Order: sequence, then structure tokens, then C-alpha cells
Amino acid sequence: MGNPLLEKDIVATIGEQKYYVEVVWRNGSFFMDEPKNIDGQDLGPDPYTTLLASLAGCTLSTLRMYISRKGWNIPEIKVVLNMQQEPNPLHTLIKREIIFPDSIDADLKDRLLNIARKCPVSRILENHISIDTLII
Repeated sequence: MGNPLLEKDIVATIGEQKYYVEVVWRNGSFFMDEPKNIDGQDLGPDPYTTLLASLAGCTLSTLRMYISRKGWNIPEIKVVLNMQQEPNPLHTLIKREIIFPDSIDADLKDRLLNIARKCPVSRILENHISIDTLII
């Protein structure tokens, strides 16, 4: 297997407060929680939201990098995401809508869609993933 993608490991910790998780990353920390309707306190994003936020951030950053390199004037791009699951067998469908200004023509939108599909997080999620878990 190749080298790690992150320069420092992400470390997450939970104490006695149900669902409240502190996540420490290379440059700080953030908290994750669950919504109140399932006994969380809603003090941070839930795991599904965090996963989709990763896809949104990667999609937008990849598009911005490409658009900037081409010198195109596209001042704002928006991504709307959600997901649904079918249980047997488990299948997850992520719905991603990329919204550009009305001034962008269909050919350019198609070109940018191909770029969005190449963002690193899209490529990870659309391919085989293995999780190697150790108990220490």
C-alpha cells in the first residue's frame, strides 16, 4: 500500500457524554455529535454530515483550482449533497448537485462535471475501500 495521505493521523476521543466526539487533526480540533432526535446534543456535525462535507469541500476545491488555471470568470459554485441507503444488500447513493451561475453554457458545465468526478474524495468513494482495524 502507498504512503499515508495525511501528514499526521487524525485522533478522535469520546468521553462519557453520549455521541460527543473530539477530533484532533494536524492544525486543531473540532467536535462531532448526533442530532437531538437520537439523544445527541447537536453540538457538531454528525458522521454522515462530515463525510458529505469532505466530498463537498474536495469537489469545490478541485473545480476552483481548474477554473482558476483556465482563467475563467466563475465567481461562485455551490454543491448540495445528501445520501440515501437501501438495506439488503447495503447500497448507499450519494446525490451531488453542482450549481453554477446561469451564464455558464451546457458544454462548459459538462466539462466541469468531468473535473468534479475526478476530485480525490470522489475517486475514493467511487472505488473499493478497505478498513484495516486493530484493537490495541
